[in-house]
Amino acid sequence: MLRKVQSIGKAIQAVTTSDPDTRVRRLYELADPERQFAHRTTRYINIGYWEDGTRDPDRAGEDLALKLADIAGFKPGHTVLDVGFGYGEQDFAWLRGNRIHKVHGLEVTPRHVDGARAQAESEGFRERAEFLVGSATELPFGDGIFDRVVALDSALHFHPRSTFLKEALRVLKPGGVLAAIDTIPLSGDTPRDTFRTKRLSLYRFSVPDANWYDRRAYARQLLEAGFTDPDVTSIRDRTWEGWYRYWTGLVGDPEALKELHPEAAQEFVKEWSEQERIRQEVDLLDSVAVVARKP
Repeated sequence: MLRKVQSIGKAIQAVTTSDPDTRVRRLYELADPERQFAHRTTRYINIGYWEDGTRDPDRAGEDLALKLADIAGFKPGHTVLDVGFGYGEQDFAWLRGNRIHKVHGLEVTPRHVDGARAQAESEGFRERAEFLVGSATELPFGDGIFDRVVALDSALHFHPRSTFLKEALRVLKPGGVLAAIDTIPLSGDTPRDTFRTKRLSLYRFSVPDANWYDRRAYARQLLEAGFTDPDVTSIRDRTWEGWYRYWTGLVGDPEALKELHPEAAQEFVKEWSEQERIRQEVDLLDSVAVVARKP
């Protein structure tokens, strides 16, 4: 009972702060990692890229990371800035596969940074991976030093995204590439307060109004920031649709639910009791692969 009261208190605190970075940090600190990842082999927190036959969020999470690597055009000698890296699972996948030379990660959530640093140490990547606490709209790096700047399912939170785009342009080398997997509305006319389910309420509480626009407007923002050749392509059929199929399948599978932490399973079943409403809200969201180049 005490844990539940504390959780409610943290949730109220998370959504009532006026500072956008603090709001996002508190949002991601709500989840208990031990419970959240009890049935998982990775700590990906993206929505996943669900190929035909993909059956678990760990595989889907890594496939989305590899999708981002592909659109970014990673090369083994590249130095990459990963903004909003979560627990950094994608960074280690890229390093293990020798897709890049070095990664610098920036996150507003200290717990995520601490976890990524510990993993870099344990996997022997201390010289090739640096993780810092910081803001996406004030990148603590000099001009023109990165081959690629990427954001995996995180730029929706940057306040505002347009400032991040300008900062990304600044720290990229000439000819460098910005690439992102991002969530936006299918229509910019959809009110954010449409998202009333607990499962998708983050789109109501932690996405700035300035970031709430469709694919066409996204491409315009990239041009206005100074990028060339912007491409914003929907991949929702492989992200949101697969995400929804997996989680609705899990809630209806008693044997699979037994693999979850008991308290997490109870909360999960309660969240997904709004399954029809969640479906309606998912139908309003787009997932996009974004790529643009610095002149």
